[in-house]
Amino acid sequence: MRSKAMFGIRIIFINLYFLFILGVPAVPAGVLAGTGGTDGVSVLEHDVISELNRARTHPRQYAANLMELRKHFRGKELLRPGNVVIVTKEGGRAVDEAITFLRSAKPLPPLKLSKGMSRGARDHVNEQGPAGATGHDSTDGSKPWDRVSRYGKWQVTIGENISYGSDDATMVVMGLIIDDGVPDRGHRDNIFNPQFHVAGVACGPHSSFRTMCVITFAGGYEDHP
Repeated sequence: MRSKAMFGIRIIFINLYFLFILGVPAVPAGVLAGTGGTDGVSVLEHDVISELNRARTHPRQYAANLMELRKHFRGKELLRPGNVVIVTKEGGRAVDEAITFLRSAKPLPPLKLSKGMSRGARDHVNEQGPAGATGHDSTDGSKPWDRVSRYGKWQVTIGENISYGSDDATMVVMGLIIDDGVPDRGHRDNIFNPQFHVAGVACGPHSSFRTMCVITFAGGYEDHP
């Protein structure tokens, strides 16, 4: 029997990412869209899956990244040198909680990048990016499992995280792990779900929040012939 896991939409820091739109140089297309390499995976997409796997396979070591980020919090404000001030909902408390989680988390196998699942994620980026939309549902009502089912068959369980605003893979993944303002830490649960073994990743421009990344997870996946 297949089950559908919890979905997490990444909107933390979303309002203040508006400040990036006018002040940051445009990112080359190959960095965001799937034109950055011979395998059709962009630089950002490659970096996101690599960053996810660093966190999954070495959670205790990955906690050091969050410890470094924690140094830049003053109350609820994140003040990173050279970046705009970001006001979070929970402040450093959420980072501390994430660090504690990582220090006790068991290592997991790396996620295998799925071409078919990435194509399903790409459909969502292509629809939402130009429209400036957010959320997991497509305009035709399609859910994450519907999108990946266009290109293959997912197995066991499925989940999805979406990040809006950052074109830095480390910040995308750290933000999802910290899960500021999300009481059940559903994005973090998806990343560290031992039932997930494959993932699809697609990133691209977003007219409202500059950049978006869709990460879809599953227990397994078979591409259509």
